Amino acid sequence: MPSSARPPVLGEPLDPLPRQFAAFMRPQLPGLLNEIRTEVTRTYPVYGRLLNGPDGDAIRQGVEQALTAFVDRVADPASSSELRDELLRRFGRVEAYEGRDLEVLQGAYRLGARIALRRARTVGRQHSLSPALILAFADALFAYVEELESVTREGYAEVRERAASEESALRRQLLHSLLSSSPPPRTTVSELCKTAAWELPRSCFLVALRPPASEHILAGLDRDVLADLDIPQPHLLVPGDLTPQRLDMLRTALTGTRAAIGLTVPLNQAADSVRWARRVLQLADDDVIADAPLIRCEDHLTTLWLLSDNALVDRVAARELAALDELPARRRDRLVETLRVHVSTRAPAEQVGEILGVHAQTVRYRLRMLDTYLGDRLADPEHRFAIEVALRSLHLRGHDSPE
Repeated sequence: MPSSARPPVLGEPLDPLPRQFAAFMRPQLPGLLNEIRTEVTRTYPVYGRLLNGPDGDAIRQGVEQALTAFVDRVADPASSSELRDELLRRFGRVEAYEGRDLEVLQGAYRLGARIALRRARTVGRQHSLSPALILAFADALFAYVEELESVTREGYAEVRERAASEESALRRQLLHSLLSSSPPPRTTVSELCKTAAWELPRSCFLVALRPPASEHILAGLDRDVLADLDIPQPHLLVPGDLTPQRLDMLRTALTGTRAAIGLTVPLNQAADSVRWARRVLQLADDDVIADAPLIRCEDHLTTLWLLSDNALVDRVAARELAALDELPARRRDRLVETLRVHVSTRAPAEQVGEILGVHAQTVRYRLRMLDTYLGDRLADPEHRFAIEVALRSLHLRGHDSPE
């Protein structure tokens, strides 16, 4: 908006923000996202707990989409907000399942808007933007917050209306409570179980479904299975152990839907079971493990463990192999790959050479070089184990050497 533009009067529609304003704001999004997350979780600790729970990824994605969609709309007023709206409805559903009214979430939205406005004023000073433009931004931003609240209310009302009359909604609320990072008192859970006609089991396993998950799945599930088919992370809770009968039931009900079965755990560890199942689905998507209609976490425990914290593995690999850092990249990569096969197989040079497609003498030469650089670490059992674990993890991720 030019600096000479007439300020809008009350009730008059604002002119659209100039599209180039999006170019000023887009580079600010990563830092703004972190700042909003920090301030909101400090002011509303309940969202700090939710970010560490089973819905944490969805919440982070929703906040990011809300910010990105605003900038996208400035750049192109016709841009779609479909993904943003579905995530906001998910926010509303989460609030309903948690038993809170929407005032807390609305307060978090408005706090985020104030932080964004503060950032916009800083950008305005840096780029000598007119006060009228920043005023227009503020008006557009708070109108946008009202839009976010309106979409969120749709998801919230959906759960509240169903929960009053539908047993399935009560069971979904129960499932959400069982997976919550701050579960309600046992008396509350027991009352929910009674109302939902569901017997509290000692153990269970979770099933993560690859979205979208069709409602037709529900018809094939056993009566005691709890289900939440909402995107982006639909899942089931199955009481008891994974028996052959339960496995047959899942295979039939989930025909046409890709899924991963988590480990059987005590009920209070249900969130771990679904977290592992979702991780296995992601590993299949990344071609780290073979995909299948129904993947069992039990079959991939070592891979789950090795890839549980990639950043930490990178640090371990960098520490253990630091003596090779000064070598030329190609030479270092050959030595690291030879070391990986050697420590993983404990095989003689001839067999290592067959695996690598090189002569045994080449393997022996490389092993002597490795002994020169890493001799003390290779001789120490703890360091040797750390090297083997780190290199196995890097290989699973498709890296020949630490980044």
